[in-house]
Amino acid sequence: MRATRIPVAVEFERVAVASRWADSRWQPSRVTLVPGDECAADETAVERLDASGVLERWRFPGHATEMHPTEGEGYWLNLNSPDPRAFVMWRAREGGEPPVVPVVVTLSYNQAARMMDGGEQVDSVPLDPPIRALLEPYVAEHYKPEVRRKHKRNDPFADAEPASRREPGRGDGSGG
Repeated sequence: MRATRIPVAVEFERVAVASRWADSRWQPSRVTLVPGDECAADETAVERLDASGVLERWRFPGHATEMHPTEGEGYWLNLNSPDPRAFVMWRAREGGEPPVVPVVVTLSYNQAARMMDGGEQVDSVPLDPPIRALLEPYVAEHYKPEVRRKHKRNDPFADAEPASRREPGRGDGSGG
């Protein structure tokens, strides 16, 4: 099946930290829905925003998150968590303004976990309500929980004769 693309904008902010090694750090702050055609998105687009409350804020309006039917469980886990999130995989870049760039935006817990297992920098931000409104019907359509089956356990005594039916003198079943 084909992936469903949702155009999004990723906002990053540089915040002050109390550390003797660094005076600030970068982090994603929001992922918002962008009206328009996801095919016309320009991933290189970037704009500086008002830095109210933080040192610096940038917006990357040309990204898209893809929803794949095979990731249904990861989306379902995200929606059913106490605090649904959007996950942003990002990288630092040398010589650019700003010095960070988002690479992938996902709504799947499982995909985010795989990226982190691969050593990538992944941070999460609260899921924007309009994005959640698109994700919920997608999950309802594409995710069917696996039916849980009872597992038969190996019972070493299943073929053995019950103790109440044994002949007197054969308490251990050895015949002697």
